[in-house]
Amino acid sequence: MKAILFIARHYYFSGKNLLLINVISILSILVVAIITMSLVIGMSVFNGMENLIRSLYNSFDPEIKISPRTGKTFEMTDSLHKLVQSAEGVFILTEVIEDNAVISYKNETDVIKIKGVSENFTAQHRMDSFLVSGSMSMFKQGRDFAIIGRGIQYKLSIPINNQFSPVQIFYPDRDKIKRPDALDAFRIKSIHAGGVFAIEKQYDDNFVFVPLVFAKELMNYENERTSLEIKVSSGYEVEDVQSALKERLGDTFLVLNSDEQHKGLLKAIKVEKFVVNVMLSFILAISSVGIFFCLTMLTLNKRKDIAVLKAMGSTKAFIRNLFMTEGMLIALSGAVIGMGLGIGICLLQQYFGFVTIGTETSVIEEYPVELRYTDLFWIAGTVICISFLASIRPSIIASRIDVKKHL
Repeated sequence: MKAILFIARHYYFSGKNLLLINVISILSILVVAIITMSLVIGMSVFNGMENLIRSLYNSFDPEIKISPRTGKTFEMTDSLHKLVQSAEGVFILTEVIEDNAVISYKNETDVIKIKGVSENFTAQHRMDSFLVSGSMSMFKQGRDFAIIGRGIQYKLSIPINNQFSPVQIFYPDRDKIKRPDALDAFRIKSIHAGGVFAIEKQYDDNFVFVPLVFAKELMNYENERTSLEIKVSSGYEVEDVQSALKERLGDTFLVLNSDEQHKGLLKAIKVEKFVVNVMLSFILAISSVGIFFCLTMLTLNKRKDIAVLKAMGSTKAFIRNLFMTEGMLIALSGAVIGMGLGIGICLLQQYFGFVTIGTETSVIEEYPVELRYTDLFWIAGTVICISFLASIRPSIIASRIDVKKHL
């Protein structure tokens, strides 16, 4: 093995009279380096976007969500409440009523998602860091208050904590929905805006949080709920609590963790990441033609050296391994350079954020990146496999050179 490495290093950059082979070797190294760097950066950006989406959704959505498997609502009984609350690892159980409604302020209206939550919702502290105005308290001084998204506030110009200017919320009255008078078919309640949150446009432009009692009166609900939101106790794994709740509730309810609540979106990101990786790997495979031609030309140029090695007792396997090693050296040189550049660029972006998104309304200013060891191992393995395949044919040609013809 030492002899193979010694000779392969000697051939790594052939003599000055082999300028064309040198050029092809350098170009092969550069192409492998560029594609490897692109793979590292591309995968890291997708990882960063996946983490960003998770962090945004986790701040808005619960760790575990319980909803009916069929239909929009279910009956919340004392026995069901005790069954869920008594499960090991359940810290906070928040009752939720959520549906579409219409919000009106002065002469402006908008279609929204109204979300009525029980009093312990604020104890989950999911949205505290995203409050940009007012407070998270939804009941104070004997009045109900709503927490509205920043997009809704901007669109309707809603003031905060203005006791003389409440907003009105309209919801279809189930008992009067067939009345000819459109306004008479709605239940209407007024509420003051007590706080504004800003998470992400999808939420900021659509959601209004209100007390559960307010939502019950508006929608004419009694014990109906649309979902239950669970905060897991410290020291417990979400997956373990989720499994326990599934066993208790059976097939009547869906018990979803944070990822499962947005399974489609996260799956789409992973598919996009996979497609990009396949495309770049395909380009890397095409670029390996340079390694193939470099080794083939080197084989033709070193026929006399190969004949001498065979005359000295070297086997065909030795010659094959020699040129396989030569191909691996070229590919690994490019991979190491590309991986080093890719990791360096990602670390600079992670700590200094020199590449910005460029829009003022974005959640973050710079593109998110995250390096993962599994991705680096996958990239290294891909480069090794492709370079190995590209080196097989030239190494076989080298091992078949006739000693008598070239000595």
